[in-house]
Amino acid sequence: MIVLSGCKVSNTSTGTSEKGFKQIFNGKNLDGWDGDPTYWRAENGVLIGEITPSTLLKANNFLIWKGGEPADFELKGEFNIAKAGNSGINYRSERLTDVPFALKGYQADIDGQINYTGQNYEERKRTTLAYRGQITTISPQSSPMTPEQVRGKVKRNAWTDLQVTGSLGTSDELKTKIKSEDWNEFHLVIKGNRLQHYVNGVLMSDVTDNDQVNGKSKGFLGVQVHVGPPMKVQYRNLRLKQL
Repeated sequence: MIVLSGCKVSNTSTGTSEKGFKQIFNGKNLDGWDGDPTYWRAENGVLIGEITPSTLLKANNFLIWKGGEPADFELKGEFNIAKAGNSGINYRSERLTDVPFALKGYQADIDGQINYTGQNYEERKRTTLAYRGQITTISPQSSPMTPEQVRGKVKRNAWTDLQVTGSLGTSDELKTKIKSEDWNEFHLVIKGNRLQHYVNGVLMSDVTDNDQVNGKSKGFLGVQVHVGPPMKVQYRNLRLKQL
């Protein structure tokens, strides 16, 4: 097993070259995005997702980028989430037709308690593909799977058909690198079947997905507000580089 405790890569910070990156949020309004204004708004250069006591959700809700379905890319930005908040950044995702503003696919998880921030969680599919601190390899599947067959390989909200091949540090160690109720930088490096999630320049999870049946090579980008108590999440300085 490979152990890379507290792995930090200098080129993930916003202070390095931004060649090829383009802003995908204008800071003024939701132009270029598709979502429910009940939950999403732009304010003072910040993209805000908020649930109030009068707007509680029955299903997770997304603000979806309308600029395409990126395949290989890097995405950078910052997030700030309330203590009670639960959010995430979806990518290579499918858009549901039976649930308004819903996505199904890979997610860089974010939560206010910092229990899950940095992990790789697949929304409405295989669930957790790597906890924070894990390097994992997802096993290939031989044939298409029904939703029931997918659920059959999920245990305790995690996909069971994978191997943990290395460590980036313990979840608790990496948690200390993430600021509570403050701005944090994120950087997603998504290339081929390798999916890397960085927070504040530190690699938090690293997935190699060999499952071509359930995995996706391209799809929608979106940010989430999650079913649960009233919450607020903020995003800013969102930049995309397609590879």
